[in-house]
Amino acid sequence: MSVKAKRFFKKLISYAGIFFFIVAAGMLYWQLRNYSLMDIARAFWHIPFMNLVLACVACLFGYLALSLYDYLALDYVGRKVTWWKWMLAGMLGFAISNNAGHAVVSGGAIRYRLYTRWRVPASDIVKMLMFSGFTFFLGYAAIAVIGYFLVPDDMFANSVGMSFGINGLFIVCLSVILAYYATATMLSGKSIRIGQIKFHIPTFGEAIIQTILGIADAVCAGLVLYFCISPFIDMPFGVFIGLYVIANVAGVFSQVPGGIGVFESIFMVALPEGVDKASIFGALLAYRIIYYVLPLIGVGGLFFIYERWLRARMKRWIEEAKQKMPHLPTLPSLPHRKHKEKIQK
Repeated sequence: MSVKAKRFFKKLISYAGIFFFIVAAGMLYWQLRNYSLMDIARAFWHIPFMNLVLACVACLFGYLALSLYDYLALDYVGRKVTWWKWMLAGMLGFAISNNAGHAVVSGGAIRYRLYTRWRVPASDIVKMLMFSGFTFFLGYAAIAVIGYFLVPDDMFANSVGMSFGINGLFIVCLSVILAYYATATMLSGKSIRIGQIKFHIPTFGEAIIQTILGIADAVCAGLVLYFCISPFIDMPFGVFIGLYVIANVAGVFSQVPGGIGVFESIFMVALPEGVDKASIFGALLAYRIIYYVLPLIGVGGLFFIYERWLRARMKRWIEEAKQKMPHLPTLPSLPHRKHKEKIQK
């Protein structure tokens, strides 16, 4: 592929997010055109308090499952760090990538900052990101395939484009799962080289564990929305989780940060006409706040405390070193610029 072609595809991927966001925003506007902002706000405040508590608990378990992505990835590269470190890196990495999108860049940057400090080589961090990416996709792809059969066909009957997209998503997810399992079975123990980095093929058992963890993460995340939306619509959880994962994967593929707009529009289109769309949108807002905003604030606060503690400890170490070794000579100060000029003359 030529350099011009690579640049074209990079621009196409970058602008695809803007395009899908505009389309999703238009679809949302069309679905909510008969409702006012007060209708949406009223629905938001009418969510029972106990449902919000259960949604927060599900969110906590969801982020605990997300932190296990890093534990599995560390085991994959043969590295060990203290438990609270991989939990902090995993939760913070996903809290940032869930909101900012482009998980490899946004979540990878914070992991690189933390793991290099904990003496994990950069090449191993790249392997960890690749492994975690497959873990995420295997879990969500598995539920998307199952959800394809659980979600009724008439849910997307009003949108030909949406039906075509769902069928395409099913084929892609099923193909990736079968290809990954086949590779893990036939090439287990072997390695492939991408650039300067050598990746070893996971075993079939590791692939199964990846899928189970990904499914657990998806179910916990889906429960956050389910507790928020259940007071307004009666939907079996099997149908709901299938719809949730389909909307979530579509949001990831759209390249829109957090899938915002795309995720909501798929939900709104799939629901029957008799449902109060303002109530559903209010529940979706509550889900966004609980699953996206609150973890970013909470884990971000922990990271800030950790950084301050680390800086204070480094300062204390320097002071202790000065007290224990007072005989060390201090570095001479650099001569002033005018003094330099006099010496040169």
